[in-house]
Amino acid sequence: MPVLADTPWGEIEIADAHVHFFSPAFFKSLAEQKNGEPVARLLGWDDPSSSEDLAARWVAELDRHRISRAMLIASIPNDTESAGAAVNAYIDRFSAVYMANPLLPSADIRFQNAYKEDRVSGVFLFPAMHHYSLHDDKVCALMQVIAGHPNPVVYVHCGVLSIGFRKKLDLPSHFDLRYSNPIDLQSLATRFTRINFVVPHFGGGFFREALMVADQCPNVYLDTSSSNAWMRYQPGGMDLAGVFRQALEVLGPKRLLYGSDSSWFPRGYIKKTLDDQIRILRQLGVDAQAAADILGENLRRIMR
Repeated sequence: MPVLADTPWGEIEIADAHVHFFSPAFFKSLAEQKNGEPVARLLGWDDPSSSEDLAARWVAELDRHRISRAMLIASIPNDTESAGAAVNAYIDRFSAVYMANPLLPSADIRFQNAYKEDRVSGVFLFPAMHHYSLHDDKVCALMQVIAGHPNPVVYVHCGVLSIGFRKKLDLPSHFDLRYSNPIDLQSLATRFTRINFVVPHFGGGFFREALMVADQCPNVYLDTSSSNAWMRYQPGGMDLAGVFRQALEVLGPKRLLYGSDSSWFPRGYIKKTLDDQIRILRQLGVDAQAAADILGENLRRIMR
């Protein structure tokens, strides 16, 4: 039976499009960058004993907040084994994408193996982090491979990229905003129409550009995750309700994906994000079907 949540529109099956999976491999990678220091203790986070245990903890957390399903994001390059352990243990609760760098050798072969062995659904690209253009031939080569699989999904981080835990650990973050404009996604989305592309955080400060690309390309979706602090860059002081209003006016409710940007324990699931977005959708007069689409059905549809 699906997990249903009580909402102002009645019971809705909520699916979260944006949950980070901070695995043991993730903490090991950070510790190596900090010369072996105990990064979990420095951050005040729980260090999971295994990917399976972390997956079980997330299932319990989803159950507690009545979230039916989540898209897990493996948050260090090529950490497909960790995400795969979660998906294989709870195939009815999780899908997964992993951070991929198309510039690394054999990125296409890595995806083929990850799709087959770890049951990932796609990749998450960070052009500003890894310093490449979406027009790069290596990106196109990876997309060609991904497009050959059923229901592929590719997340593309655009706009401002600020990683709080790296700042707290005093680790460098050499991001290049030249590669952050969603406009660069248009050629890929037009060429690879079988891929569903997701731009997180409403474009992360490039809201206008994200809307333009999504309006032109029906296979481009926006996710609603994070605190959306990028709104302070918007002229005229647009608030989150205004962002939702404009996104709905341009795209309608079928191409917005609810996301919480939940990540670490003991904080766990960020229920406030869900509550705030439900309140805004209600305030905007969104009907029951549109609310169900945004809060879960859209994600389930593109993953079928």
